[in-house]
Amino acid sequence: MMKIPMFDLTRQYTLIEKEIKEAIDRVLRSGKFILGEEVEQFEKEIATFLVVKYAIGVASGTDALYLALKALEIGRGDAVIVPAFTFFATAGAVVNAGAQPIFADIDPKTFNISVSDIERVLNTYKGPNKIRAIIPVHLYGQMADMDEIIALAKKNDLYVIEDAAQAIGAEYKGRKAGSLGDVGCFSFFPTKNLGAYGDGGMVITNDDNLAERLMILRVHGAKQKYYHQLVGINSRLDALQAAVLRLKLKYLPNWIEARCTIADRYNLLLSGINGLILPYPLPDRLHVFNQYTIRVLNYKRDYLKQFLNEAGIGTEIYYPLPLHLQQCFCHLAYREGELSECERLSKEVLSLPIFPELNELELRYIVQNIEQFLSK
Repeated sequence: MMKIPMFDLTRQYTLIEKEIKEAIDRVLRSGKFILGEEVEQFEKEIATFLVVKYAIGVASGTDALYLALKALEIGRGDAVIVPAFTFFATAGAVVNAGAQPIFADIDPKTFNISVSDIERVLNTYKGPNKIRAIIPVHLYGQMADMDEIIALAKKNDLYVIEDAAQAIGAEYKGRKAGSLGDVGCFSFFPTKNLGAYGDGGMVITNDDNLAERLMILRVHGAKQKYYHQLVGINSRLDALQAAVLRLKLKYLPNWIEARCTIADRYNLLLSGINGLILPYPLPDRLHVFNQYTIRVLNYKRDYLKQFLNEAGIGTEIYYPLPLHLQQCFCHLAYREGELSECERLSKEVLSLPIFPELNELELRYIVQNIEQFLSK
């Protein structure tokens, strides 16, 4: 029996171990561990890669979302439209900024926020708070329908904050994830396509004033040490993570290409198996496959997950309960059945192992086990 983890970061490390140790040693010898030149260089390199003016390193992807909201002065009395099918941080950051999340349903093909449901929310919301922004999440590595979302935002005088935590390097009509909205937010959690050896995040923008506010907010709201213009937080990317990420960034295009190749192999090998719906990359986008997520029909998802686990294959469910039904949001009074696509997908989605070093033998073993289970 093979053992195939959902992620295997050790294989990647083995390939770049010497360079990683040199990068870390460079920081250790410098004696500068918080912000500094290493972070500044990484910010410049990310800005160049994403074709934006400013990249501001922060402590995590969650902080990136929170600081983006604070920089846009979104807080008490405001509301923000977010998808109900995403990682908790998207809505959690809204609440922690003092605002109210308003949940929208998703497109069942792409798993991204539904433009038509954003319109429904804008046309029907009667709550006390003012809708100030939309946070489209580029889930699993494919970008949302940004032209339509930006058009709706302009029509309704809203900000667009791109949650690109899973989508660094993804493209929409030739433009990189995070670069289309007012602000873009990234996570460098270790399992991301560009992962640190700990937590890390980035906020990007083309707006001079927003960039300055973000740089101030991440250091307790102080432009000059001990003189505080704003009430900020401590959210600084450290130099060790920046050094690791700088090194990894040069490999990112090749790693994305490898992920796309593996996704194509999955699509080919799984295409004849009944009971599955495969990922749906749109032709005007580059899907970077942070996750390769299938839908398992007829209430068989949990049984398939257990079967694969017993065969030594790691899988994950992103996400088993939509945000509008989470206990912490019960005061918002959403009812089961209200966002039906999110609820349906939460019972069907299953993410399979995908990382650049996954080999053909392992991939075929995964597919053979899926086929064996579904043929019973």
